[in-house]
Amino acid sequence: MLKSMTGFGRAQEVINNREILVEIKAVNHRYYEFYSRVPRAYGYLDEKLKGFLNGKVSRGKVEVSVSIVNQEGTDAAIEVNRSIASGYVNALKRANEELKLDDDLSLSSIMRLPDIFNVVKTLEDEEGIWADVKKVAGSALDKFIEMRQTEGVKMHDDISLRLDYIEKVVGKIEKRSPEVVNAYRERLYSRLNEILSDRNIDDSRVLTEACIFSEKIAVDEETVRLRSHISQYRSLIESDEPVGRKLDFLTQELNREVNTIGSKGQDLETTQMVVDLKSEIEKIREQVQNIE
Repeated sequence: MLKSMTGFGRAQEVINNREILVEIKAVNHRYYEFYSRVPRAYGYLDEKLKGFLNGKVSRGKVEVSVSIVNQEGTDAAIEVNRSIASGYVNALKRANEELKLDDDLSLSSIMRLPDIFNVVKTLEDEEGIWADVKKVAGSALDKFIEMRQTEGVKMHDDISLRLDYIEKVVGKIEKRSPEVVNAYRERLYSRLNEILSDRNIDDSRVLTEACIFSEKIAVDEETVRLRSHISQYRSLIESDEPVGRKLDFLTQELNREVNTIGSKGQDLETTQMVVDLKSEIEKIREQVQNIE
């Protein structure tokens, strides 16, 4: 089954008092590139996410975004710096005695003084957090792959129809080729009749010229290779493996054979069919650029 390189998946879940949000999105790229956006405190998740996606995505520029919110403030502990608070209290009491001021010292006034509180970061279980993030990332990945597959089905159907049309036109070219030779032979007879008038025409010479012309415009090899490429194309788009690069190569080969036929074309009808083929191949190429 074909897969598109573009896709998006999003999953959100509350696990162990943490609200975890994971988004995976991808756009076209010749190779596989991984980017992540994770909270600074969880930087260790970057390599784990990269390894998690490894083998599941073969092409495309992939970005994974992670958000983690601790719902109960469990990521930090707030402590009173008792020694500093005691120092403030003693200093204020001494000042009060020396300056003969009213003693209006209160807890609220002390709490506003600098460095009274210490914020202590709670040590977290990295493997436990990764297990939770991995679960949510797995759900996002499933949606991401599903979207890629849905787009891939559309591409498969479009390419199949265009391959059918190309094969049909190739058949017309194969049929047209000997007709072009016969028409050339008739034109040659006619011109020689005009030139030689009542003289005898050397039939063997006409046949020789017709054979030379036939060899010159023969497209049998090109059409055989085209049919072979089309057959390979059909096999690849039914594969469950990533085939984007192979299809890209085959598309170039299709175009090469059609260009050769075009260079050999000696009549307007064949030229028009070549133009049609090139148009269809270009449309296939646009699809292939987005296939994993």
